[in-house]
Amino acid sequence: EVTPEVTPEVTPEVTPEVQRMLRLVDRELSRTEIMGRLALKDEKHFREAYLQPAVRGGWLAMTLPDKPNSRFQRYRLTPRGAVLRPRLPPA
Repeated sequence: EVTPEVTPEVTPEVTPEVQRMLRLVDRELSRTEIMGRLALKDEKHFREAYLQPAVRGGWLAMTLPDKPNSRFQRYRLTPRGAVLRPRLPPA
């Protein structure tokens, strides 16, 4: 019997900023709530260094993907993020 070769999935690099954020997301949170937990004030920096890379990497998802600018928008861990989170090095 031939066993198929198992190849590791190629994962985009998780930046330290994204790692820091993923450790803190334990439920659906708004952008403001996540920024507060991270003690960040600069929205542009947060969006570019934390939020967008996490969403692009598939670790966070929007609760309202069809309305990205909604004031009711929240973010949650994806199944991929939930698998990654316990594997992150301690802060």
